[in-house]
Amino acid sequence: MKAVSRPRPAILLAGPALLLVVLCLLSLALGAKSVPPDQVLGALTGGSHGLVHDLVWSVRVPRTALGLVTGIALGLSGALMQALTRNPLADPGLLGVTAGGGLGVVVAVGVFGLSLLYEYVWFAFAGALVASVAVYLLGRLGKAGLTPVKLALAGVAVSALLSSLTSAIVLTEPEALNRYRFWSAGSLADADADAVLRILPFIVVGTVLTLACAPALNSLALGEDVAASLGRRLGLIRLQGVTAIMLLTGAAVAVIGPVVFLGLIVPHLARSLAQWAGIGPDHRWLLPLSALLAPDLMLAADLLGRMLRRPLEIQAGVIIAFLGGPFFIAMVRRRRLAEV
Repeated sequence: MKAVSRPRPAILLAGPALLLVVLCLLSLALGAKSVPPDQVLGALTGGSHGLVHDLVWSVRVPRTALGLVTGIALGLSGALMQALTRNPLADPGLLGVTAGGGLGVVVAVGVFGLSLLYEYVWFAFAGALVASVAVYLLGRLGKAGLTPVKLALAGVAVSALLSSLTSAIVLTEPEALNRYRFWSAGSLADADADAVLRILPFIVVGTVLTLACAPALNSLALGEDVAASLGRRLGLIRLQGVTAIMLLTGAAVAVIGPVVFLGLIVPHLARSLAQWAGIGPDHRWLLPLSALLAPDLMLAADLLGRMLRRPLEIQAGVIIAFLGGPFFIAMVRRRRLAEV
């Protein structure tokens, strides 16, 4: 029989990268007012001015850039979380990290009266960190120790608790309520260039830390004992990973709000593509692939939300939740519920 040819790893990244370029161009052209491709290119190159130029540069470019960087952040944090916990159900939204970051933002706005992104983003980081630790400690309780389903259930419980605290604050603080109502839907619609530039340093640092973890994550996939015997410092790996997750999730949540299931879906898509390409579970390729697939999904959801009810919009977070819900149910059904 003739052997099935497999694409090279670098070629595997080319498909999602090309799709990302196409989605970015569509994001600049489509919306409540569609702009022909030649006018979009003219606005980008400085060949046109007026209403189209202002629309592209003031609205569409910041929105597309925000979808790009926050997609990268949530996709990488989901892939890193699944690798660190060796839990295929791990996701920043499902494990309470997103809810913790959201509570931090609401506390900063409603309790302390902060209104600038650079002020309340630190509260988002702190909330994400506290939620991560709480879910991990709860998931370890019981005779069986830490299992994927127990970790997911702990995440649901912590998310519910943090969401109730968030609701208590926003119902008593009008300013926090006004900001929270739009923010909680998970939207790119209120993007501006200043917000993108302010969160970019945090996402760049988080991305570098995540990619630097890749060789250690390959060792950790073989088991903690094997990783330790290979000279990996498990405590340092976990500290580096938690710091990266906190930076990536906290920065994204502070701007666009909670987007659940993106970090769950994307790593599974990346592993399926890697398996098809014959790469296997190599995080040196899985992480970059997740960083390309996640903004693909984010921008596609945002475009779909813009086009379904023009001139009105459905928020990107709603579209992703609609797609991710059945995916999560299918994943849970594949796990052994006897582990609980």
